[in-house]
Amino acid sequence: MKNTALVALAAGILFSCENKETVTEAPKSTAEITIMSLDPGHFHAGLIHKSMYPQVDSTVYVFAPEGAELKDHMNRLSGYNNREENPTAWSLQVSTGDDYLEQMISTKPGNVMMVAGKNDRKIDYISTAISNGIHVYADKPLVINKEGFKKLINAFEEAEQNDLLLYDIMTERFEISTILQKELSMVPEVFGELEKGSPENPAITKESVHHFFKYVSGNPLIRPDWFFDTDVEGTGIVDVTTHLVDLIQWEAFPGVTLDTSDVQMQTAKLWATEMDLEQFKQVTGKEEFSDFLQKNVSDGKLSVNSNGEMNYTLKGVHSKVSVIWNFQAPEGAADTHYSMMRGSKANLIIQQGANENYVATLYVELLDGQDEALASLVKEKLQDRFPGLDLEKISDGKYKVIIPEKYHNGHEAHFAQVTEKYLEYFTNKNMPAWEVPNMIVKYFTTTEALEKAQEN
Repeated sequence: MKNTALVALAAGILFSCENKETVTEAPKSTAEITIMSLDPGHFHAGLIHKSMYPQVDSTVYVFAPEGAELKDHMNRLSGYNNREENPTAWSLQVSTGDDYLEQMISTKPGNVMMVAGKNDRKIDYISTAISNGIHVYADKPLVINKEGFKKLINAFEEAEQNDLLLYDIMTERFEISTILQKELSMVPEVFGELEKGSPENPAITKESVHHFFKYVSGNPLIRPDWFFDTDVEGTGIVDVTTHLVDLIQWEAFPGVTLDTSDVQMQTAKLWATEMDLEQFKQVTGKEEFSDFLQKNVSDGKLSVNSNGEMNYTLKGVHSKVSVIWNFQAPEGAADTHYSMMRGSKANLIIQQGANENYVATLYVELLDGQDEALASLVKEKLQDRFPGLDLEKISDGKYKVIIPEKYHNGHEAHFAQVTEKYLEYFTNKNMPAWEVPNMIVKYFTTTEALEKAQEN
């Protein structure tokens, strides 16, 4: 059953999709890009609207089933519209019903589908959009298993044939400590050459620690109950690891077109995080464990296979990726990221623990006494692009890169940055030739890791 409503968010009036008095036809868009948001079940669907963009129409068409997730999405955009500083001016044309996908395809009021939600069905949404001439901008992961990966290959092939842009949201490329780690690794006088490493001592290590309960845009994050079903969300080894695998490719082989034959998966494993019912209530608002989660409930606790580790080589470079999910960070703590790149002359290390006040911080360990080369790079050569960078000597051969506060704009701000990159590719048709092949290699890597872990 179709029910369409124009939701006036700009004025702070949030109508229910069931309020038929608000039903109207939205004016035809004259902007270059009009976004259709399909089944926005994850808060990332809202974060791309924290900013507005000149080439994007202010009306967003939402196609979704009715329920708490849709209301959460609408309330998030309403909050952006009604904030005191730099308010947005989005309005939503909302169509609800079980046939929301069919509604989007049959009416097609926009030309870009944005999707962030249930990962098990995301590739089917993507494939349907591409087959119907719609560009795709999708939250990670695009796929969570080998079956989905095969569909993704077909979707990319069809997108290329029909001049459509299919792209995933890689926010972590815009984190300043990662950007600088990459920059320093590209300077032989400082870094030398990237080591090959070994399984016991990888050349590249990336670890990410996350928490089920946290705050987003200043409010406690309420997660949907399906988020804790790894058949829907995906296990830890195919979800957040998407970012880490992407960063390894992006940093270690910048501008290089990769192939699946470049990847050799060695070991992989999965393990669970447990939640009791009180914790489940806190993070979902549900009074009981949902029926579809009972398969993973034992002794009053829900086990979520949210943690994963993989060890593999990429073009012969040994790499280790791991992701860990805890329920909630200790008081004053936050999500953390650790990264090391080992070069023949230096190690580049990102740490984000208590000693760094949970701010990602880049350290340089020099192995060849090249202090002057490092100082020249940071204090002179990088100043045009990153004014204010400096160095603090920690001990002999070890330095902390001092990054001005203005560059630490936070995870939520990165969604605007990656959206601007997508819009640039859309408008100028200048997406680098390596992007699509490397997306394919990325999802090949994560789904290979899943198969290897399941063998164990």
